Amino acid sequence: MERKKIAIVGTGLIGGSLAIQLHEKKLSSRLIGVDANLAHAQEALELELVDELLSLEDAIAQSDVIVLAIPVDSLVSLLPRILDQVDQQIVLDLGSTKSQLIEAVKDHPKRGRYVATHPMWGTEYSGPAAAVRGAYENKAVIICNAAESDADALQWVKLMYKKIGMHLLDMEAKAHDLHAAYVSHISHITSFALANTVLQKEKEENAIFELASAGFESTVRLAKSNPAMWVPIFLQNRENVLDVLNEHIAQLTRFRDSIQDGEAEQLRTLIEHANTIKRIIR
Repeated sequence: MERKKIAIVGTGLIGGSLAIQLHEKKLSSRLIGVDANLAHAQEALELELVDELLSLEDAIAQSDVIVLAIPVDSLVSLLPRILDQVDQQIVLDLGSTKSQLIEAVKDHPKRGRYVATHPMWGTEYSGPAAAVRGAYENKAVIICNAAESDADALQWVKLMYKKIGMHLLDMEAKAHDLHAAYVSHISHITSFALANTVLQKEKEENAIFELASAGFESTVRLAKSNPAMWVPIFLQNRENVLDVLNEHIAQLTRFRDSIQDGEAEQLRTLIEHANTIKRIIR
């Protein structure tokens, strides 16, 4: 696989972690960093996540591949502008929602140069220093509306993801956003809400620190996630997020009512049904 000059637009956790693997798997001949946050850009250079820093326009002109690893609200406005400037470059994004983004460029004359992707990985941390070596290995990446991308662009992106150890799934954008709401977005909302609940009811920070079990820590871990990333995701995927959130509230209500009414058997039934997730997730 021929090495390419690759621009990473957004050098934080997601873009920085990908940059590490692009370098280690010898997929890049040069990694160019672009970031509106100048402190992040400089940090990415100092950490050797990228080889140089350029403006967006210069990076587009000097790159073969442009990777967009920025919040999804910024993607919707930036992607059409980037496609305006590309010739044969490949453009891909790593965003967590897809329908609105794909809709924004559906009639663009360079639409084929764009490949919509969502690597299913992330942590609660942010910024270049949070970048993780081997982050994407053995994880899934979803390629959306693949038929709308040019064959050569699609082929390179798929080979790149395979080279860094990911397994590929093809999905239409609307289906992706629906399933992402169920398995990713609701987890973050639940974690944010649980953290707020504990912070509201438990006023002693030392008690939280001393008594928090591993179970609590794992459940609330996502509450440390960056709002700049998650607010746009929730709003862009509003319809699906509300659907799953309403169901989650209904499930919480069943638990509340069972406990309130002392219904041990109903409570046992709810827990046993939840236990069946073991068949899917071990």
